[in-house]
Amino acid sequence: MMNWWDLQNGSDIRGVAIDGVKGEAVNLTPEAVLKISYVFSQWLSEGRGKKVTIAIGRDSRISGETLLLAAADGIGKAGHYAYDFGLASTPGMYMALLEKDLSLDGSIMITASHLPFNRNGLKFFTHEGGATKELIHELLIRAEKMVINYDLQYFKPIQSIDFMSRYAKRLQSLIIKETGQNRPFEGSRIIVDAGNGAGGFFVEKVLQPLGADTSGSLFLDPDGMFPNHVPNPEDKDALQFIQNQVIETKADLGIIFDTDVDRAALIDHQGKAINRNKLIALISAILLEKNDKRYIVTDSVTSEGLTEFIHERGGYHHRFKRGYKNVIDEGIRLNKIGKTSDLAIETSGHAAFRDNHFLDDGAYLTVQLLIAFAKQKKKNHLLTDYISNLKEPKEEKEIRLSLPSHDFKIYGGDVINKLKEWVPSVENWHIVEPNYEGIRVSCQSMTEQGWFLMRLSLHDPMLALNIESNVTGGCEKIEAKIMAWLQQFSDINRTL
Repeated sequence: MMNWWDLQNGSDIRGVAIDGVKGEAVNLTPEAVLKISYVFSQWLSEGRGKKVTIAIGRDSRISGETLLLAAADGIGKAGHYAYDFGLASTPGMYMALLEKDLSLDGSIMITASHLPFNRNGLKFFTHEGGATKELIHELLIRAEKMVINYDLQYFKPIQSIDFMSRYAKRLQSLIIKETGQNRPFEGSRIIVDAGNGAGGFFVEKVLQPLGADTSGSLFLDPDGMFPNHVPNPEDKDALQFIQNQVIETKADLGIIFDTDVDRAALIDHQGKAINRNKLIALISAILLEKNDKRYIVTDSVTSEGLTEFIHERGGYHHRFKRGYKNVIDEGIRLNKIGKTSDLAIETSGHAAFRDNHFLDDGAYLTVQLLIAFAKQKKKNHLLTDYISNLKEPKEEKEIRLSLPSHDFKIYGGDVINKLKEWVPSVENWHIVEPNYEGIRVSCQSMTEQGWFLMRLSLHDPMLALNIESNVTGGCEKIEAKIMAWLQQFSDINRTL
């Protein structure tokens, strides 16, 4: 018997789509996708009061084409219309809803981001934005109750559309407008690592028409087995490919996307990665140069140096919860109460701009950075000059602690509450407020000079412990105190 609730991953659907990994049974079947797409189109139609048209796109996963056809079949069987957008980016599938001539009511992106080849998933968009957790829950309730008495027929979409060319044209136009040049990257070598995902379009359809030399770009061809590296801008092994290539080709800049192009990171001309805190600092500096007194919303694990950097530029650092959807929703909330936020960005590379509908779009983020790159080059400056005085920790680490799976949220919450009671007894340790997730502690002894954050994982029976220090050996000293205190919990185990 299928457990439909295993498919919910926050505001997305995620599951195992094909065999190939031992111990991972397929649960995101074509039939499941058909049912979920069927009820999504029904739900959308109820709200619109008419037959609806839904665009479906996919990333490069080997299960993508089959699941796209299954989604189209479900929409068709429900009496509605489906467009096949083929290989696409997740942000592109939302932006398509803004194209008036397409008259779309909703869209579905078939992707599992950077997860292994056997996984896949569904992301849903309407004109109001991405799906909520509550909507995913409702769709699964409806799908579970649904009975289909006929075979999967793969209902043919009514039309295939190359939307990514249109989307790329929009990005091109924005760069030309903001730089005032038709070929702003003439004389620059800018290379891309698409990780065999959907981001290869950025080379041929954005960079090359604007004059960039893109020779040396990596893994542009879609390949759902991801044979070269995991397409993840956070992964150190994945980054090493583009870092080495930037040095070898003497490129001015490197860009790496995740599978569905909702995340990105940069590599500077020296082969150094600009991601996580550096990436947040860079785009914050660019935005605050135009308008200060803005709130930069980030997740909870950002550094003290980043906070100081943002404040020095007249901005306000609003550190919120982990989870890109949490960060984006907080940015939207701040604007509603009169606290202007132009950017909501997670350390993973999800970045959403107020002037781009608070959509997390790795290509749009990259475009903003490229505009600044072109302007800096015109002044004989480097893009990295923006972050030359960013204070970075000497040491940082993340530790994961497994919890008993039964009632882990209650158990983990109890551990964090007891930690809050203990911390004031430790000399030179102080709880940081405001804090919206777990417990954040400033550790200011001369041998520690740092902080730690302990929080409950969003979905897994696990506590995450992030530690940073500005002195050599500081992380080890902070960690030792915490681990000694944790010995009272015999069923908590360190996994990383």
